[in-house]
Formats: sequence, C-alpha cells, structure tokens
Amino acid sequence: MNDETTTVADVTSVISSLEQLGNRFVAGLYARVAALNGVPAEFESLRASLLAGGTSLLLLLFQIVLIVALVAAVFLLANRRFRKATAASGAWRRFVAGIVAALLALVVGFIAARLLAASGLPTRILQLWTIVTVVGIAILAAVRALLLGSRRAEFPERSFHLTALLRDLSFAIGCAIIGLMLIATLRLWTVGPGLGDLMRTGLAIPIYLLFGWVIWRHKRAMAVAVAGPHPRSRWRARLAKSWPAIVIGFLIITFFSTQAALTMGAPLRGSAVLLTALMFLATPHLDAMIGNWAHRGMESPDISIPIAAARQTARFMVLVIITAMLGTLWATPLAAGFGIDLREVARGATGGALIALVAAFLWNMVGTVKGRALRAELPAVGNDEDGQGAPRSRLGTLVPLLSAVGKSGILALALLSILVSVGVNVWPLITGLSVFGLAIAFGSQALVKDVVSGLFFLIDDAFRLGEYIETSTAKGTVEKISIRSVSLRHHRGALATVPYSQIGEIQNFSRDWVVEKLTFRLALDTDVEKVRKLFKKIGQEIAADPELAPDLLEPFKSQGIAEVEDGTLIIRAKFKAKPGKQYMIRRAALKAAHNAFRENGIQAVAKPMTSSPGAPAPA
Repeated sequence: MNDETTTVADVTSVISSLEQLGNRFVAGLYARVAALNGVPAEFESLRASLLAGGTSLLLLLFQIVLIVALVAAVFLLANRRFRKATAASGAWRRFVAGIVAALLALVVGFIAARLLAASGLPTRILQLWTIVTVVGIAILAAVRALLLGSRRAEFPERSFHLTALLRDLSFAIGCAIIGLMLIATLRLWTVGPGLGDLMRTGLAIPIYLLFGWVIWRHKRAMAVAVAGPHPRSRWRARLAKSWPAIVIGFLIITFFSTQAALTMGAPLRGSAVLLTALMFLATPHLDAMIGNWAHRGMESPDISIPIAAARQTARFMVLVIITAMLGTLWATPLAAGFGIDLREVARGATGGALIALVAAFLWNMVGTVKGRALRAELPAVGNDEDGQGAPRSRLGTLVPLLSAVGKSGILALALLSILVSVGVNVWPLITGLSVFGLAIAFGSQALVKDVVSGLFFLIDDAFRLGEYIETSTAKGTVEKISIRSVSLRHHRGALATVPYSQIGEIQNFSRDWVVEKLTFRLALDTDVEKVRKLFKKIGQEIAADPELAPDLLEPFKSQGIAEVEDGTLIIRAKFKAKPGKQYMIRRAALKAAHNAFRENGIQAVAKPMTSSPGAPAPA
C-alpha cells in the first residue's frame, strides 16, 4: 500500500512539474509577443544612442563593411604572398605564414578602426569586427582543408560537386558569423528585449534554412566526404549514407532548442551554439581526413609501426578533445549549478582519458602489426580473389587469432584501470569474475575441451587459413579459425563449423606438395616406348608454359605399364605440383595427351561397363 502511495505521489509530482513548465513556456511566449510592440520605441532609442556616441546607423554599417573588406583583403593578399614565398617549404612554414598574415591584418584593422570611428564604443565595435573577420576567414580555411583532406585517396583531384559544396557551405557559414556579430553589436548598444528578440529570430530563420538547403543540395558530396578511405567498416558506410539527414535533424533540434530556451527566459549563448554546430559538422570530416593520413602511414613501409599506430590513435584523440570541449561548453555550467566539484570531475575525466589513449595506442599497435604481417604474407596479391584465398603461412594463420586475444586483453585492462582511476574497488569484481569463470569451466566441459583441443591443433600446425582439409565430419577450405572451432568452406559453397573436439583425424591436401597420377587405357599393341617419348615431350611443353611452370615442381612423365587388364594396357603418368594448383596442369596434360594420341594413331580403349548384380548375361 505504501509503495502504491509513493508511486501515485511521484506521478503527481511529475505532472505538476510539467504543468509548471508549460505555464512558464506559455507566459514566456506571451511576453515575447508583447515585447514586439515596443520595437519602434526601442529602435528610436537605438538611433538616439548612436547619435549620442558620435555616429549613426548607416555610418556604422558603412564603417563595418569597410573594415571587413579591408581586413579580408589584407589577410588574403598577405597570405597569398607569403605562400608563394614558402611554396617549396613544409606545411609548418606555410602555417606560420598564415599566422603572420592574420597578425598583419589585425594590425591594419585596428589602425583603420581608430582612424574611422570616434573613440569609445564605435571603435570597440570596429575592432571586434576586425577580430571576427580574421577568425571567420580562418574558420572557412579550416572547413576547406577538412573537406579537401577527407576526400578519398583514389580521387585526389577536386571534383565539381566538392567545389560547389565548398562554395555554398562557406557562404552559409559566413552568413552565420555575420548574423552573430550583428546580434553582438546590438548587445553592446544595450538594445531593448523586443528589438533583440526580433533580430535574433529574424536572422536565425533564414540562416538555418540556408544551412538546410546547402546540406540537402550537396548530400551526395557530403556522404562521399564522410565515408573516408577504403576499406571502410559497415557502421562508417551507414553513417556516411545517413549523415546529411543527421545534420538536418541536428539543425532543426538546435533551432527549436534555442527558441525554447529564449522563450523560457534562459537564452543559450550564440557562440556556444555556433561552436557546437561547427564541431558536430566537422568531426566526421576531420576523422576521415585523419583516417586517410593514418591509412597512408599503414601502407607505407618507410613509417615505423609505432608511428603508424600513433597516426591511427590520433583519430581517438580528436574524439576525446571534442568531447572535452563540448563538456566545457555545456556540462560545466550544469555541474556548477548542481554544486558538483569540477576539479574532482576534471581529475577523474583526465585520468580516464589518458588511460583510454594509452589503450587505444596499444590496440592500434596490435592492429598495425597484424596488418603489416598479413600484407607481407601476400605482397603481390592485390585484389586477386584467388590470391586472397591462397593458403597462409603459420604466422599468417596465428596472427589474427593472437591479435584478437591481445585486443581483448587490452580492452579488459583498460576498463579495470579506468574503474580504479575513478575510485572503484575492482577486486570484488575480479574475484566475482574468477568464480564465474570457474563455474563456466565446470559447467561447460565441452567448451573447455574445444579450446584445449584447438590449442594443440595450432601448436602442431595441423592446418592454416586457406588450406583444404578433411576431418571426420566435414571437408573444405579453412576460412576462419576461432578460439573454439574452425569454419570449412566446401567447394560447392556450404560452410561447416566444426568444434575442435569433433575434428578427429585430419587430412591436409594443401601442405607442401601434391602428386597427381593419371591413368590411360590403351590398345594391347601400343608402342610403349613411343608413348613414353610423347609423355616426355608433353612434360617439356608444360614446363615451358609461363602460366603453368611456376606451379610445377616435377615434370609430367610416364610410369610405364602398371598392369594388363582384359587385353588392355594400363599406362600411368604422374607429376608433382603445388597444392591446389594441380588441376590446371592436369587439364593441360590430358588435353595434350588426347591430341598426341590422335596425331600418332594411338588408340585409347574405353573402360568396359560392368553389369549390375543379378542382371542376365548377354546371349
């Protein structure tokens, strides 16, 4: 009864809170509408303030346009001149040249602001526009670098679609920056709530619509840029395909959230919203750009394994940095409002992030070692499907399994270390897992038997990936080796998963070499010496064939008469070849023997048909 009373009280409290929230929203909406009635008076007050400050609205707008054009021209001309001077230098020198151009533009803008406007608030406004102009150009340059850097390596040239996306997206970002600066300028003049609300909403609607139109128009180009290099995972392909819709949904949520916060009397900071939107939009493109950079390091033999792993870890580091920035923007005010000690939170988050970075580096080290080992295993295979399915060496078979075990160990240690860093006692957890593991071991003896049997099979090197084997229950090509079973692909396509404990005896048809024997039934009066010479000639022709010779270990030759059966000579021939490669040589030998018999008048004898038991004898 007490539980039911508590539940009813909780539901009533929630309903009451929702009603209060709704009443507050409605009251805020009425207040916003009522504030619009005072827009004419607030506008006149703004004009009076501008006149009192020694300027006017048109003059101030003209000065802003002049400052923006001057600073942008100085920055672009200086940056172009410095880039030409450092064209043959490295990327860092070009970056420093851009910093110098930005500083030069700031100096010119500050001087022009002092010359154009009267001292006081007009000068501060022009200086603010100078700084934002340089920052805006830097943001547009960063967006351009992200989009160009995230394109796939197989398409190094900039496409028409990517150029159009850069143009339209730069225009939309520029409009957003100008809108925020106009609102900031009005705040410096302390305009009334009605005029400020009208400006915020009136600028936000067309800017959000412009962003949505740009994303929808160039959705294919954005998806290609987010997809990143090949090979890409399934989740990455799905993210790239749905990324334009995700961005448009994010824009809709952001717009209604800002309007709802404004209505509730707690407006969101425009700079925080813009930075959040830029980080949200830039993260996949930045990840794709770093992925291309890491992929080149993975493919290059000149880059060491630790450096290649560090490049791959940079993707995770970017994710950590962006998460920290978002937490600083949004979680810090909430934590301060709830009285949470930010220093303790920052200390725990920093420790967890460092442990995660170290674990990610070790994870990528293992992955890089695996990739380099498998690439050295088949250096010249390329995209050849036959080559990809060729038998692996012992190292190529064990490396994927050892990689999976190593990554699992790294993940477990990282999770335990993070729990320790935040003050959690992990020993009861370890003890519980140990007891649970013992219970699993006793309750699943078949599983333990499978694991132990598989360990001994791998130690004995009984089979490898890509080899064709036959067990007591199935046969086929070894396609996958796990911790408890092996998957065999039959030559007709069926896939059999055989636990190690049920393998029994193994016949490996792909190890070292194979001897192929052919049987020919010839007439009793056949010249055996002539057949031997013909077979020798066939063996020489096969050995000279550039397609068959690499797979031939011993030439095709005659073994003489094996037996005489029903007045027929049974002559056998053989050759030794690489495992799995004997079939092409066999077909070539049979075709050459058929032509040789026909050209030399050697008669082959068909194998007599045997009657089934109980059938009447012919009359």
